[in-house]
Amino acid sequence: MKYRQKAGRSGRRIWESAAAWLLALALVVFAASGCGAGKKQLKKYDVQYLEYFDTLTSVTVYAESEEEFARYSDMVQETLERCHKLFDIYHNYEGLSNVKTVNDYAGVEPVAVEPEILELLERSVEMYEETGGMVNVAMGSVLSLWHEQREYGRANPERAKLPDETELELAAGHVDIGKMILDPAKKTVYLEDSRMSLDVGAVAKGYTAQKICRDLQAAGVTSALVSIGGNVQAVGLRGDGEPWRVGIQNPDLSSSQGYLYAMNLKDVALVTSGDYQRYYLVDGQRYHHIIRPGVWMPWNEYVSVTILCGDGMQADSLSTAVFNMEFEEGKALVESLENTEAMWILPDGTERFSSGFEQYMEH
Repeated sequence: MKYRQKAGRSGRRIWESAAAWLLALALVVFAASGCGAGKKQLKKYDVQYLEYFDTLTSVTVYAESEEEFARYSDMVQETLERCHKLFDIYHNYEGLSNVKTVNDYAGVEPVAVEPEILELLERSVEMYEETGGMVNVAMGSVLSLWHEQREYGRANPERAKLPDETELELAAGHVDIGKMILDPAKKTVYLEDSRMSLDVGAVAKGYTAQKICRDLQAAGVTSALVSIGGNVQAVGLRGDGEPWRVGIQNPDLSSSQGYLYAMNLKDVALVTSGDYQRYYLVDGQRYHHIIRPGVWMPWNEYVSVTILCGDGMQADSLSTAVFNMEFEEGKALVESLENTEAMWILPDGTERFSSGFEQYMEH
């Protein structure tokens, strides 16, 4: 499938110590205070945001003073709020064209969009091609059917049901990413198929975490950790010169062991996709939110897949794509990519690793 491209502050903030934000959805983050190396004396500052992407965002920055950190946190919140609105598929915002606007005008006309949307969608096409279509932002028509039934089923468990098979088949006829026309010269996006829609849930949080880290580095930050719903991105080392320690959450939520491994991170992203957070029950069987392209059903080969690489959006995309792949196919993809590692957890608890994953584990 080929992609066609034409030529051409407000908000609630919670200031707390690192111990308060061990509730991140997909990962448990461990941070320690300390002093910065060299001439600068750095202190650790934390902030949490609860308003964006329907999840918890936690940010740790080592800065010289609370005033300096306040400037950084204002910048972080501005980026969070902007990306939250731009990538929203459920709400419109006055004076702003977002992904929902693009969906609203499917089959009608191109929509002028902000640079972040174009960048996100251009990279999404690259990830679609790299993964053989196993992560597809053009699957909105299918994902919306599952979303509706999941929300209804969670609210009305006794009446929970699966999406209608006929409706799923019809929706699956409108997921051709080749009909998403990006025009960088005109800065527009056009969905040729009037019944297709975009859903950027598999890439938006990773993209946003990556952008926040780039912005912080451009502002002079050398030590930071960003977690958006467990999409974690590290900038440099901690202020004490040690690697950031990030725990991979135990998918068995009934276990007293909250995390499986502590990972040592520097300038990398760590993202987990799993079946244990967003799901609903139909006749006693669990149906999670990761829908496999071509089958249009949840893929139950794994309990979770964790990706480690240098780019937050790539890690986010790959965690979904590899979750949807047979093990040998997914491992071959991971091994083919530079500085990329993965961990798979199977339903029986078996753990599998790419060749270099274990070197990041704390022993």
